[in-house]
Amino acid sequence: MSHPAPTDPPPSPPPPPPEAVGPLMRSLSVLRELTAGCGRQAVGDLVRGTGLARSTVDRVLSTLGRLGYVRTEGRDAVLAPRLLELGNAYLAACELPDRLGPLADRLADELDESVSLAVPDGDGVRFVHQATRRRAMSLAFRIGDLLPAERGAPGALFADAWDADDWRRWRQRRAADPADAGFPAVPPRRPGEAPDDASGAGFEARVAAARSAGWSQDDQLIEPGLVAVAVPVRDPAGRTVCAVSVVSHTSRLSADALREAVLPRLRDTVDAMEYALSLPGRPADAPASPHAASWMRASKQELGPEFVESVARGLTTLTAFGTGRAELPLTAVAEATGLPRATARRALITLEHLGYVAAGDKLFRLTPKVLELGFAHLSGLTLPAIAQPHLAALVERVHDSASMAVLSGDDIQYVARVPTVRIMSVNITLGTRFPAYATSMGRVLLAGLPPAEASARLALTRPEPLTRHTVTDRDRLTALLEKVRAEGYALVDEELEEGLRSLAVPVHDRTGRVVSAVNVSTHAGRCSPDEAREALLPALREAAAAIEADLRVAGRYVRIPVV
Repeated sequence: MSHPAPTDPPPSPPPPPPEAVGPLMRSLSVLRELTAGCGRQAVGDLVRGTGLARSTVDRVLSTLGRLGYVRTEGRDAVLAPRLLELGNAYLAACELPDRLGPLADRLADELDESVSLAVPDGDGVRFVHQATRRRAMSLAFRIGDLLPAERGAPGALFADAWDADDWRRWRQRRAADPADAGFPAVPPRRPGEAPDDASGAGFEARVAAARSAGWSQDDQLIEPGLVAVAVPVRDPAGRTVCAVSVVSHTSRLSADALREAVLPRLRDTVDAMEYALSLPGRPADAPASPHAASWMRASKQELGPEFVESVARGLTTLTAFGTGRAELPLTAVAEATGLPRATARRALITLEHLGYVAAGDKLFRLTPKVLELGFAHLSGLTLPAIAQPHLAALVERVHDSASMAVLSGDDIQYVARVPTVRIMSVNITLGTRFPAYATSMGRVLLAGLPPAEASARLALTRPEPLTRHTVTDRDRLTALLEKVRAEGYALVDEELEEGLRSLAVPVHDRTGRVVSAVNVSTHAGRCSPDEAREALLPALREAAAAIEADLRVAGRYVRIPVV
């Protein structure tokens, strides 16, 4: 096959179609710029980076803030976890993480090596699932990260389906960006480090070898020491929909030794994956609320020109897709979002122009490029990082210190904290541990365990009186845990320290399991326990509910570390 010369100049981007929605295009440029800044940028830097007017950026940020996708902290704009719902829509629609992710996880456990699922995205490769082994030298890529096709094992499998135009675009990209600076997830190349010659013949040879062998190998193409072997996964029609890779390090295995060790088991897993893809689809999940349009109108009435409805409408169309709704006609998108058909059409045309939506046979579908909208950065958030802004808002509301803790053995361990400034305040640092039985957060966490497990923990604990108020009788503690379980909160008055009162509520993950607790600590002399409960409990529950809402979105396809 002959391909265009590598000296072809890069083409100019096509102009937007007449129906394109300008504000939507500008808002997406702001999200991309924020993503490039690792999720945080000063507003002034956003203005310079996007080339937009300051007033335009302010209106976009105000709208994105109303949607919950961005928050402001001082002079900075920060990506918020709820933005992950856009990437979740793509992942749910393609169904690859749901159907194949458990098989990838099982393979990683069996081999004790990292396993990835990746899909083609233009002339790149984008990850949609990661089962990573925790080692000193381990895979650091995240869901949503984009790699050049030529730097990794999956790319050679996907490039086998490229036509002449695809190869032309690949050569033009390499000529324009020889250091791979446009791929922040991979280490940039230094002069002379490119694994292929300038014509790309080396990559073409690897594509041909992968076609013949049925597998592809990465011998330190991404960075020194990293090796991998990948096998394509095909749908019932025979199309390669993704690649599954086993990744290791040369400190453990060479590239050839890795292939010999894992290829038979990898092929067995691919057979199981292809069978999983042949099974009937899962029931469709709920689309975007058809009441979104009325919510947008209410937001416009409240915020006036600071809320740009066309931005909100355009982004909402992305959430019309999901499990069982991989491809939708225009009418279905309009019905799912409650938007007028003409409005949904213009939004989809804009998103198609920008590469986030593909169209064919009057059906629209999301592309992997949706994951570029902050997904990789936000997928790395920990539970404390998700909780921190909500704790800060809680402190601003109640004017007392707020904390988050997790259960660690018989103790609680503080993982997030926002102190308040008072003459008399509670001074606790992250990592501090206290006995669970004598703290409000500890009782919430113990009450969140299955009753038999909570009783077993108490039976092995030797409660000691930390103050004259500390409850140490196991029967009383068991009764208190039952009360906490029934009421959904715990109030501990001067049991940990004289003069210290604490009120705590649980935080649940998307499965309903209690994963942490949040509390407000105050001085017991300021008010009675009943007054503290009345003043603090509603705000505390609202903060916990806000954290849980973020966890439901962030934890759909990503494991959220608790520390």
